[in-house]
This record gives sequence, structure tokens and C-alpha cells, in this order.
Amino acid sequence: MEIKSTMIIVIFNFLSVFSLCCLTFLHASDPPLSLDYYKSTCPNAEAIVRKEMECAVQSDLRNAAFILRLHFHDCFVQGCDGSVLLDDTYTLQGEKKAPTNLNALKGFEIIDRIKNTLESECPGIVSCADALTIAARDATVLVGGPYWDVPVGRKDSKTASFSQVETNIPGANDGLLSMISKFMYQSLSVTDMVALSGAHTIGKARCTNYRARIYGDYQTTATMNTIAESNLKSLKSTCPAAGGRDNNEAPMDYISPNLFDNSYYHILLRGEGLLNSDQQLYSSILGVQTSKLVKQYAEDQIAFFAQFSESMVKLGNITNPETYVDGEVRKNCRFVNT
Repeated sequence: MEIKSTMIIVIFNFLSVFSLCCLTFLHASDPPLSLDYYKSTCPNAEAIVRKEMECAVQSDLRNAAFILRLHFHDCFVQGCDGSVLLDDTYTLQGEKKAPTNLNALKGFEIIDRIKNTLESECPGIVSCADALTIAARDATVLVGGPYWDVPVGRKDSKTASFSQVETNIPGANDGLLSMISKFMYQSLSVTDMVALSGAHTIGKARCTNYRARIYGDYQTTATMNTIAESNLKSLKSTCPAAGGRDNNEAPMDYISPNLFDNSYYHILLRGEGLLNSDQQLYSSILGVQTSKLVKQYAEDQIAFFAQFSESMVKLGNITNPETYVDGEVRKNCRFVNT
């Protein structure tokens, strides 16, 4: 026990130093964003995005989760530059078909509609990257989550990175240290990681991403009461151990899958997280800090909402410096301007 405790302390100290290094050298300069960037050029920009998102969420509550995930996957690759929205062409390999994104990202047509309306009102003014960032905030609010002011002024990238999707975005079966390192690479802290993971209170995961969990240590971490046993049985019935039905889906928060609240953290406390990477936040032997945060957010939804809002601003402020030299405002979010 003494050796194990010493190992935890050493790893924790290492992560603290690593965190400081990352915060010093990555994304060190403040992005050139402001709250009133479109005040004179497109004053109705946020209202337009909000109206389109209201229509999208009213038609299907899951659209909120789709847009929130799109924003996250965009920002973790090259910064929040709209690169995830680009389609493949003869001269450009986009990010949509990278294994982590393939069959996992939806909602592109919602951004298309938002962009078309913005172009009608203010042609060539509002970037796709800004539209997606604002839409992610509105998506959260429309299903019961917190509001935050969104700094804007991003430019759209003319490039994308297929390879960075696999190296930068946390995977469903990542261990705690791997997840921490990927967030720290983006200058996001452990606190940011736990708060942003709370976005899994809405949306679903595919069988291919939770198969290892439900046939692995689910029964070890879970309390296995009647509800947990019933839920596990249901998960296994639609996600066979031998493979197949990879795209069958299950909610990551089976209690209130369409409501943005803190029930996700209650599920982790009971050891019933759907993804290995989720449950690691509470059950990992290395999760001294993360388990405390899980408990805090489970007990205090206001604290969770406050930190989520702050962390989403930090996420949205991860910009791509190259876009301020060679970026643009795309007319069509799927293609670079010609």
C-alpha cells in the first residue's frame, strides 16, 4: 500500500509539472477574439445562429449533442478553425473520414443551414468556426445547460489534419493519463477535462466504443443493483461481445439523456459510466483529483455549470494561429473558397 501511494504521488507531481509546461508553451498568447467582433458588420449574427439552433433542437433533441461534439472535435485538431467541417476533395483530405470521426460526427447540415442564413444577411463576414462555436453554446442552453458569452473573430482554415484526429482526440478506451495528456496538450487543465466530460450528459455512444467496457470491468466498478443489472443486460443485447452491430447506440447518461444536467456524474459515482474513459475519471487509482471533482459536480450542479461555462470558453479560445495569416471566411463551410 505504501509503494502504491508513493507511485500515485510521483505521478501526480509529474502531471503538475507537465501541466505547467504545457500551459507555458502551447497556445500561450491570447487569441484575437472579442465579444463585439460582429457588432457593426453583422449585428444579428448570434440571433441568426440561435434561431436556427432552436429549429434544429425542436425537430430532434439529439441535434444538441451532435453540435456540441462537432465543436469539441474541431477545436482539438488545429484549434477551433472549422477544419472538421471540410469535405474531402482531390486536393484536400478532410477530417470527417478519420476512424475516430467516421460514423461518429453528425449535424453538418445544421451548420450548413446556419451558414446559408448568415451569408444571406452578412455575406463573407461570419466564419464557419465562429458559427459552430456559437451554435455549441446555444445547443447547450436549449437542452437545459448553462449560458456563456462567446468571444468571436475566428478565421476558417484552408487545411485539415486527418492524422491529428487520431493523435489529439481522446478515445473511448483511453486511460486517465492518456486523457489528461491530451487535454493538457491543448492547455486545458484536469478541472477542464472533468467539467467538459460532463457534456456526455447528453448524446449517445456507438457499440464499438463501449463494447470493451460492458464486457470488461463494468461489473467490477458498478454497484450492480437492479437498475444497473437491467441496464447492462439491455446494453449487451444490442452490442454483442463477438462483434457486429458496431453502430448501435446507447445513451451515455441513461437517466436523462436529452437534458443537460449533472446526472452523468451520479452515474460515475455508481460505477456505471458507459465508456471506459468516463469511468476512469472516478474509478482510476490515479484519479485522486478527478474523483474529487466528480463528487463535487454530482453534489453541486451550479458548480458544474459554472465550471463547464468557463471551460467551454477556454476550449473555444484554442485558435489556429495560421488562420490569422492565411485564413478566410468560407462561403460554404464544406469547401475552401475558390
